[in-house]
Amino acid sequence: MLTDRQRMILNAIVDDYIRSAEPVGSRSISKRGDVGFSPATIRNEMSDLEELGFLEQPHTSAGRIPSIKGYRYYVDHLVRLGESNVKEITNFRSFFAERMTEIEQVTQQAANILANMTNYTSIALGPESLNHSLKHFQLVPLNADTAVAIVVTNTGHVENKMVSLPEGISMSDLEKTVHILNAKLAGVPMVRLTSKLYTEVGQELSRYVDHYESVLNMLERALPAGEEAEQRVYLGGTTNMLTQPEFKDVDKVKTLLDLLDETPTLSRMLSSAPSGIQVRIGTENEHEAINDCSVITATYAIDGQSLGTIGILGPTRMDYAKVIGLLDIVSKDMAMLLSRWYR
Repeated sequence: MLTDRQRMILNAIVDDYIRSAEPVGSRSISKRGDVGFSPATIRNEMSDLEELGFLEQPHTSAGRIPSIKGYRYYVDHLVRLGESNVKEITNFRSFFAERMTEIEQVTQQAANILANMTNYTSIALGPESLNHSLKHFQLVPLNADTAVAIVVTNTGHVENKMVSLPEGISMSDLEKTVHILNAKLAGVPMVRLTSKLYTEVGQELSRYVDHYESVLNMLERALPAGEEAEQRVYLGGTTNMLTQPEFKDVDKVKTLLDLLDETPTLSRMLSSAPSGIQVRIGTENEHEAINDCSVITATYAIDGQSLGTIGILGPTRMDYAKVIGLLDIVSKDMAMLLSRWYR
């Protein structure tokens, strides 16, 4: 457990290093108005923090820089989320409200704007099926217990799935079920099928089909869920990392850029992110190419179904407070925009 003084000094070192990208010395910390300790006292505390693993000293005579452990403590306990630039957020929301006509455009522009606002690299993951809707649904019985559910989208994509039929259901009720579902859900975006199923379709089934609860359960298994949708990766500010002092090493940059070209790898990396805002620092990332980076991600959802993830890739010396605050706002705006669009 760190003392209040150690916490204050660690916070000051991380803040200074984020701004300067240069090792931080005790003298510069003592000049800050929010610290108020002598250089000698600060040097002693810095030595203790280094011994505890929160700081590193890159050169014998140099100041200290935060370690991965130091950044993690900063993010978990010290980071203060300030207000984001009001003008930037206003422009962001205005752009969405006035110009967006397609989901791909929304996601790509969100990535570009975040990259410009942070000067880091942004990665956005969104399902292709946001522009896909149900065209036709069919149930083909194979025997008394099993049927094949066939889903056709407006893009021509066809998906088949084996489902178990409710016990004792008649052919007449199956035909009614298919007719009601097509009448109510044709043209509905794929990501909203489940919510519509239990409202509009459920009401009709309760009037005309026996044991409709069992039929609803079967249909839920038969229809594709939002999280099963194909996903696409959008990048913004790919070369922004080249401007960061940490990435002057050509080999290190090449390895990083090669990773950004691997769409399946990025898709897996973002799709595995837990819901909400997550911060992975340095070697907490599973890919060696980004062991010198931090990745902050935020998920967005409609009706509880996760649709995608938007994230920022930057050096471990990134401005965590700013990035976390921006991602929190953008992910909520994405969810709100998409829910209005597909209501």
